Amino acid sequence: MNRRPGTAKAVTIYDVARECGVAASTVSRAFSRPGRVNPTTAERIREAAERLGYHTNPLARAVTTGRTSMIGLVIPDITNPVYFPVIRGAEAAATEAGFVLLLVDTQESARNEREGIERALPMVDGLLLAGTRMSDASVRVIAQQTPVVVCNRVVTGVPSVVPDNARGIRRAMEHLGSLGHRAITYVAGPEASWADGMRWRAVREAALELDLRAVLAGPFPPTVSGGSSAVASLRRQQPTAVIAYNDLIAIGLLRGLAAEGVRVPADVSVVGFDNIFGSDFCTPALTTVAAPMRALGSEALTHLAAQIAGATPHVSRPVTLPAKLVVRDSTARPGRRRAKI
Repeated sequence: MNRRPGTAKAVTIYDVARECGVAASTVSRAFSRPGRVNPTTAERIREAAERLGYHTNPLARAVTTGRTSMIGLVIPDITNPVYFPVIRGAEAAATEAGFVLLLVDTQESARNEREGIERALPMVDGLLLAGTRMSDASVRVIAQQTPVVVCNRVVTGVPSVVPDNARGIRRAMEHLGSLGHRAITYVAGPEASWADGMRWRAVREAALELDLRAVLAGPFPPTVSGGSSAVASLRRQQPTAVIAYNDLIAIGLLRGLAAEGVRVPADVSVVGFDNIFGSDFCTPALTTVAAPMRALGSEALTHLAAQIAGATPHVSRPVTLPAKLVVRDSTARPGRRRAKI
């Protein structure tokens, strides 16, 4: 609440107007439509507002301007490190564009996501959906109500920003093939994940072109415990190499395999995806596909801010950012004496 210094009385737009000797409507325009106020007057109003401790209420301002200068950032799981750089990138771009972020954590639930968005809609000028778990149809319905950009997924008719999943997976498959691996298992993530479907398709296509054998295991939760639980499936398949949906599953695999006495990479090589913070801290350090997650958040927010400002949304094809393979210690040539998984 705005307070006059030294008193308990709230500072209002009328106090600022009296301080500057202008009408309250002029003060209102100085904050909501500064281009319609003389620059010298607008500067005097801002200085007076700061001196008195007056700050605009974005929700109240929305009544007259239709804008709150707030953007909703919807995250499937705030504890997943892959979203840390997405949030940072979006936050930096939002600040640059004059917005603040309202963070919605959906805990990997499409229902929570829908309910959170319904509550957020009256307070935001647009939505950035990072890894949405809702159906394409649901996303399109929301995009009819407010500007929307989808991050890490493609939804027909809605602007999207994605990493180059196909290129990243192709590099991982080429790397494993060059080491001599012929049988590769893809450990899948959430069944409703668009990225998971794209990565499995890229594994199959690369296997066909490189004359490798690809097998699917899963789906599994995109967590460390999900990766540990995947070891039982690998025991049946006996691959020499594994590509995991994400780094958390890959790290869970490292733990689960170690508990079974299986050596990585001597007995089986493991590749992750995302290059999250900590992927090089585990033992062995994880070979992974590095997706530009901070750039993903920044680029998506920039496109959303432009859309809010009136730009025509680009929906013909997604904005695709490059991905690269980071080779560390969890991959090697297949051992001649392998311990069974």
